[in-house]
Amino acid sequence: QVHLVESGGGSVQAGGTLRLSCVVSGYTYNSNAMAWFRQAPGKEREGVATINPIARTTTYADSVKGRFTISQDLAKNTMYLEMNRLKPEDTAIYYCAANGPTMDWILARGYNAADFNYWGQGTQVTVSS
Repeated sequence: QVHLVESGGGSVQAGGTLRLSCVVSGYTYNSNAMAWFRQAPGKEREGVATINPIARTTTYADSVKGRFTISQDLAKNTMYLEMNRLKPEDTAIYYCAANGPTMDWILARGYNAADFNYWGQGTQVTVSS
């Protein structure tokens, strides 16, 4: 059984930094993407960043490009999201997800939450101005 557990959320001031972690168990890594999504109150869940666990290729939403970094430590079965220069509009519940499309698919067609099969429970990130 696949389990994803996020941690590292919290409250910070604008300009601050947080590092989210997602511990993965029961999952066989392959070339299907893993990802971080976020969902703000009253908004749809949106993709933040994706990573190919094998090739370590990545994609980012325009809104976080240059500020957020997705990475993975397969030996620790953990995926990370380093978030720098945080803004109030980054406030949301952040979710990790696994077994999405391939990177070729993502680059050609984009992706959304429905494309991923496994999800964590989410961790709250609040950025105050």
